[in-house]
Amino acid sequence: MYKYQSPTSERILEKPDAEMKFRGNGKLLWNLTKNSFAQQSPNGIAKKVLPASSYSTVQKTIPLEQPNLLKYHVLPLEETLNRFMTTVEPLLTPEEFQQQKGITSEFLKKQGRELQLLLEETGSKEKNWLAHRWLKAAYLTYRDPVTVFVSPGMTFPKQNFRDSRAFVDYTARVIYGLGEFNDMVHANQIPIVKMGKNELDNSQFGKVFGTCRIPRRGTDEIVYNPDSDYVVVIYKNHFYQLKIYSKEGKLIAAPCLAAQLENILLKETQVGVPYGILTTDSRDNWAEAYEYLAETPGNRDALKTIQSALFTVSLDEGTSLKDGEETDELILSLIHGSGSKRNSGNRWMDKTIQLVVNPNGNVGFTYEHSPAEGQPIAMMMDYVVQKMKEDPSFGQTGSQDFAPAQKIQFSSGNKSLEKSLNVAQANVDKLADALQMKVLKFTGFGKDFIKKQRLGPDSFVQMALQLAFYKMHSEPPAQYESAHLRIFDGGRTETIRSCSNESLAFSRAMQDPNATDQERAAKLREAVVSHQTYAKLALQGKGVDRHLLGLKLMAQEHSKPIPEFFKSPGFVKSSHFRMSTSQVATKYDAFMGYGPATDDGYACCYNPRDNDIILAISAWRHCPITDHLKFAKTLEQSFFEMKNVLEKNPPEIKSKL
Repeated sequence: MYKYQSPTSERILEKPDAEMKFRGNGKLLWNLTKNSFAQQSPNGIAKKVLPASSYSTVQKTIPLEQPNLLKYHVLPLEETLNRFMTTVEPLLTPEEFQQQKGITSEFLKKQGRELQLLLEETGSKEKNWLAHRWLKAAYLTYRDPVTVFVSPGMTFPKQNFRDSRAFVDYTARVIYGLGEFNDMVHANQIPIVKMGKNELDNSQFGKVFGTCRIPRRGTDEIVYNPDSDYVVVIYKNHFYQLKIYSKEGKLIAAPCLAAQLENILLKETQVGVPYGILTTDSRDNWAEAYEYLAETPGNRDALKTIQSALFTVSLDEGTSLKDGEETDELILSLIHGSGSKRNSGNRWMDKTIQLVVNPNGNVGFTYEHSPAEGQPIAMMMDYVVQKMKEDPSFGQTGSQDFAPAQKIQFSSGNKSLEKSLNVAQANVDKLADALQMKVLKFTGFGKDFIKKQRLGPDSFVQMALQLAFYKMHSEPPAQYESAHLRIFDGGRTETIRSCSNESLAFSRAMQDPNATDQERAAKLREAVVSHQTYAKLALQGKGVDRHLLGLKLMAQEHSKPIPEFFKSPGFVKSSHFRMSTSQVATKYDAFMGYGPATDDGYACCYNPRDNDIILAISAWRHCPITDHLKFAKTLEQSFFEMKNVLEKNPPEIKSKL
């Protein structure tokens, strides 16, 4: 099941109480943080930016000292089950709903109560009982490939490289910019933002640089190397260690980095063995191949060098783009590299951050999801793009003291490894063929229009997705949207369950020829308010899904049987997310994309901007009932229909008295 979680709900942002002063890049960072949170929390009033108090390297990550973060709670069981019943009603027949009432009531009285006591006892001893369990359950024990199923792609604005010189100059400047961002993470210069009265946890920023997933049979591991001083460049499947800091710890100037990138391009004329393609395969296949690969000391050193890099840089082979499909190909190339005959071998999918640059102008991140949500990744992209846009000489002023890039040598593998390489190539080609993607750049309106209607942009888009699915499939989908839990120490995400009785009533009214536009507009407003209400609860850690997961994990950890409740029609249908969605916002012409959560569903990641909305919609080729192209058209129609009913029924102007 796909596990993308990105902080997503709308945020209302006030100006900080006082203009904060930051050294160096502070103002830009505050604006980026502010813009980021303007997209994220229903209640998110960013009132003050507080400097973090200290820097340490516990567990080799960079946790910020934030003593004011909340301890993650265990909700009362009855509260969660009542909310659960409300969320499943639109997905069940009346008979199923009655049956579910009995099952839920029985669970509340018996097994649920017993598991709740175990969870409360666990929660009382831990600052965040969920975080490490979520990392393991959602990611490290997950055995499908991270490619497509876990790792999203995040685009940069499209580039136009005149020649190979422009290509390497641009890449060097982006590397320099990411180094600068890394320095600010180390110096605790990422502003701490508040949502209401609560500080938001910044610890994820310290977990993305130098981090790598390691394949193991059954359960993967994660290693953190935040103090790393180099990146690994991958070109034609060859690997190079490129120092980006001098001996004194100063960032090396972009022109010096560019000269070394150019040397790598000149040196490697033949395609190497695509060891990187092994990282695209299922985790157990890769774990087995990893054991073969790590048999020699030289290969073990090579693996460690790659894993310890701050991030990887894939200099891809240029691919031609079909007219009208450029943005679809851009996001697909970031998600899976477009297959073994293109660039899928020119990757290391276990690295948290992979910068991918193609001579055709396609640029972005491939991002391994285990250690963090999308917000630090999107903010990095914003930061680098803005610095390069504002300052033509960005990256020129670093250190000139550099060492030449060193080739990372793998020794030729045995027969078993050759077999693993062949299997991985065949599997990634199947996966690349199976994933279909349509990027819809909707230009009819954007956030400005939605706000004028006194509606939240995020909830509005969520309701458009509900309507488009209902129009195509004549039933509502269970719809996943993630909300961050960053008011809690080490908080990750909670699910916003976007399908509601109100969203179903709205979808039906839009399809009912007897409904008036006034009724449709009223139902749309009610559906948006319902979504916003759930989103606010989710951000406070009062959703349904993580609590229920905690109860299930208590049964597993204490060797108790998994209750029948977890096989009930309400639980099964409401967690089969046929719409897997998230908002990742940036003011740039950029977006994130990923694969669907279910075989018979869609994924949609979207970026609502002031006057347009960019949406990356994916579906599986092998599913006969989903159609990503038809869904994109139906979604576009839904947006226009919603605009139409709202314009005929504008919001009431409240009296100032």
